[in-house]
Amino acid sequence: MSKYLKMETKKFKPLAVTFAIGGMWDTIAGLLYIFIIGSGRVIDNPPIDPFYAIFLGSFFLCFAYLQILSSFNIQRFLFNVGCLILGRLFYIVVLYYFIFFVSDFPSTFWFTGLIDMVLFTLNIVFALKAGVGLRELFLPGI
Repeated sequence: MSKYLKMETKKFKPLAVTFAIGGMWDTIAGLLYIFIIGSGRVIDNPPIDPFYAIFLGSFFLCFAYLQILSSFNIQRFLFNVGCLILGRLFYIVVLYYFIFFVSDFPSTFWFTGLIDMVLFTLNIVFALKAGVGLRELFLPGI
């Protein structure tokens, strides 16, 4: 392996680590939705049918799997980073819209928006720092 390739790989390490941490966070969210909000009903504010909570939890676990495994070869899977950046941004906007503008919507999960905002920001910062362009993140191979 050439020295240049090692240097190139090294600059992607912060992005890969952040992406893996996002996967661990989504694992926690998935387990929370499946066992605490869905089947266990320990948290029921906002109210949600157990089926939808478990369904959401399964998606969180899929996202977690995707992030953790992609982090081992982050240069190859930059498009996954772009997809998760957009997904986190959408979640943040929707969550805070509901918290601030929908009457009686509980602020139970306000902290999840903050965690996702940190992950969103770090993914963008580390991608740009590694020299990744927006095209590589959102429009690969075009």
